[in-house]
Amino acid sequence: MAAEVTVAVDAHGADLGPGEVAAGALLAAQRTGVRVLLFGPAGALTGSLVGAGGASGLVEIRDAPVSVAKEADPARAVRNARDASIVQAAQAVAAGEADALVCGGSTGAALAAGLFHIKRARGIVRPALALPIPVPGSPVLLLDVGANAEVRAEHLVQFAHMGAAFAASVLRIADPRVALLSNGEEATRGTTAVIEAHERLSGALAPRGLNFVGNVEGTGLVEGAADVVVCDGFTGNVALKLMEGVSGTLMRAIRERARSSRRATVGGALLRPALRQLRDELDPEGHGGAYLLGLRRLGIVCHGRFTRLGYASAIEVARQGVREQAVDRTLQALAAAGALRRPPAGVAASEPAASVPVQG
Repeated sequence: MAAEVTVAVDAHGADLGPGEVAAGALLAAQRTGVRVLLFGPAGALTGSLVGAGGASGLVEIRDAPVSVAKEADPARAVRNARDASIVQAAQAVAAGEADALVCGGSTGAALAAGLFHIKRARGIVRPALALPIPVPGSPVLLLDVGANAEVRAEHLVQFAHMGAAFAASVLRIADPRVALLSNGEEATRGTTAVIEAHERLSGALAPRGLNFVGNVEGTGLVEGAADVVVCDGFTGNVALKLMEGVSGTLMRAIRERARSSRRATVGGALLRPALRQLRDELDPEGHGGAYLLGLRRLGIVCHGRFTRLGYASAIEVARQGVREQAVDRTLQALAAAGALRRPPAGVAASEPAASVPVQG
């Protein structure tokens, strides 16, 4: 029987505090048997595990009271604060104590810790955050959603390959359709980087094995026009937050209207099972967070506002990603497509300064 997966979790960065993350770790351990190394303030974490029974033995607390989740310069903070919880968690993954990293709050801190300690995979120019967007009936993998605010065309091209490889090997999407997110479907629309990336992906020198379908606008992102949609991290983060805000507002409006009168209440009761299923499909917490692709080990970055349910989902997603060999299979698919590149001259594989992460 294969050894159980161990996930290193940074308990800082959660809006509801480290105790909520500990409760999520415990929930994941109870549901799946995953082993968790929990890095954070021991006092706050221990209280959440009291009375947990046997499952608490799967959650090991590592006292790490220092947090860099709110630092303005996360790369510098990660470099200088060697005792920070995110640093210790990333080091545990790099040393082989854990198989994957889960953290919430600061994307910049997660990216910096990953690049400094877990390190970039050979041939990856820029890591990217990839998130399966919960579009009912046709989930879409969107990347980048926050790791790189500024990109060049070559980065978008590799994101396209990385997303396609991940979608095919891990999400089991056959021949995934890949598109660039832009302000128009025409090849001449978008920023300079988007236009140049479009030329590289569709011209005479277009890479083999990539099902590139052109540009999609924001409407196409949620209408199933492509299986993988590529953009810079700033655009992707804004698009993601907008979609989450709209879906949350819509679900609240439906709930309020369903209670607005006696007739509406009766109708709402009939629709409740279907609406509950729709709510679950759209709930970001149920999907666990974004995959930090391009590192040597798997990383999951989740919203700081998640409750214990979201952190449990993130840990379970990390466990499943390790069991599915997400990193190895994605890199193998990239290699087969000839999409791995050498880092730019003079830039070390672990240098985080090449990326400008979106904060928040």
